[in-house]
Amino acid sequence: MPRIHVTGNAGSGKSSLAAALGDVLGLPVFGLDSIVWGPGWQKTPASIRGPKEQALVTNQDWIIEGVSPIVRAAADTIIFLDVGRPTCFFRCLKRNWRYLFRSRPGLPENCPEILIVPTLIKIVWLFPKRMRPTILKDLAAGGQRVFVVRNAQQLATTVAALKMQP
Repeated sequence: MPRIHVTGNAGSGKSSLAAALGDVLGLPVFGLDSIVWGPGWQKTPASIRGPKEQALVTNQDWIIEGVSPIVRAAADTIIFLDVGRPTCFFRCLKRNWRYLFRSRPGLPENCPEILIVPTLIKIVWLFPKRMRPTILKDLAAGGQRVFVVRNAQQLATTVAALKMQP
């Protein structure tokens, strides 16, 4: 019953890695964007988001990508994509360009990327100070199998290790 959480900054590669791992490991993949955001980029209230995340982690096995203490606590393996801001900004630009005026897959209706650009810039910029310390603290205390990935070589090593697990 593998339960893998892929977490990191916006643009770090969470969705791409989760999808690739899902294919390789034959596990269902879930993204938190559809829980975090409502139509028109309205942020889901914590009172609704928490129970939805809790319900998601009750599945037998999964790969869940996104940022969530609930998912981190329920995972047996955590992959933290600890990627620098320049890479995240570049990847966000590359991803968002295709969906500038429409919702990308995995998001609710009426979530074109053009509407989230200022918020996304803020998320990427503040992540190292706001979220990274909390994630690292949870990783040190959680007792799960942890992979901190900062570059392509570490990513390849992580994927290889996960392929070899029973």
